Amino acid sequence: MSKKSVVKKTFKIISNVVLYLFIALCVFGVLVSVSAKKNGEDAATIFGYQMRFVLTESMEKCDQTDVSDYKIKQIRQKSLIFVKTMPKDKAEQDEWYRDLKVGDVLTFKYVYASQVTITHRIVEIYEKPTGGFIIHLEGDNKNSDGNTLKQMIDTSIPESPNYVIGKVTGVSYLLGLFVYALKSPVGIICIVILPCVIIMILEIVKLITFFGAEKRKKQEVAIEIQQSEIDKQQDEIELLKKQLEELKKLNKVDVQVDAQVDTKEEN
Repeated sequence: MSKKSVVKKTFKIISNVVLYLFIALCVFGVLVSVSAKKNGEDAATIFGYQMRFVLTESMEKCDQTDVSDYKIKQIRQKSLIFVKTMPKDKAEQDEWYRDLKVGDVLTFKYVYASQVTITHRIVEIYEKPTGGFIIHLEGDNKNSDGNTLKQMIDTSIPESPNYVIGKVTGVSYLLGLFVYALKSPVGIICIVILPCVIIMILEIVKLITFFGAEKRKKQEVAIEIQQSEIDKQQDEIELLKKQLEELKKLNKVDVQVDAQVDTKEEN
């Protein structure tokens, strides 16, 4: 296989992989958007995980907050976060809370003027002697005087409007931007419709090129067959000419022999 063929084949494989990844991303983005709208929470739930968008800068990198020892370093605005939801069983919930530690990031409901969804880091957590846990949380992005809004959740209060949804286990800023863009008509046009139209045009060009090549190939084969027939006919004509020449030579010999016989008889 030539070097040109190898490069061409490699490029084709890479382009196909990119195309399939793009299609998978589009399908994923549409599923997340549809699921989020369906439950009215701006969150999609799949296999015990919620996928949510972070709409504020409260968890962005800040020099006043050291997060070097934590798994989740920072969460930029418009990031997509993956939240492992808290178990529904009470006994499992207690074990789940005991596994939490300072530095973990939680997504939770909290009431100020109204109930909102917040994603902040645990700065303190301890178990109450009477049961339940007290969890103190705050954002990483401190303001200029080093302070930020803090939240406190008491898990022992039944039906409290302040409660934990789950623990953040993963963050993707680029995926968040991609899916977030799909939520707007302009984003759908730019990210999905326009590339799909371009891909369709390229595929149509490929088909036209393929069928054009096939047509040329058939024409070349037909010409080769026709030329082969012509060559065959010419060979037959040449053979007939040779046979005719042989016959002429034989006929000439016969005439000479007959003339000699006639001469002898006359003598």
